[in-house]
Amino acid sequence: MATVPTPTPPLPSATNDNPTRPGHQAAGPERIHRTSTHLVKARRSRASAAWVGICIAAILLVALIIFMLQNTQPVLVSFLGMQGSVPLAVALLIAGVGIGIIALVIGTIRITQLRRRLGGGTGTTP
Repeated sequence: MATVPTPTPPLPSATNDNPTRPGHQAAGPERIHRTSTHLVKARRSRASAAWVGICIAAILLVALIIFMLQNTQPVLVSFLGMQGSVPLAVALLIAGVGIGIIALVIGTIRITQLRRRLGGGTGTTP
């Protein structure tokens, strides 16, 4: 003859937080103790600024690649008596890089002037 196993009683932790259980405290807002009522923003760091800069540069690089792939028609370029045929995107890229170099040179000259006025170019005041 087969015997039927007797059911085991539930474990104390398996009561599904029954509120009628003695000694039970409700897990509501009255148990939360806040030390501050305002949120604290995370400080910006150089690493986060570099990360944002890298993300923007990557997006611009993708846009530049798409631009170059869509503008492959050859154009005639003349400069200082020389002529040549290059793809449109390459001609515009060379012009953009040239303007960037000019801006860097002018900016470097201006920064050098300002540093000399402040105290000898070291960046510190005497």
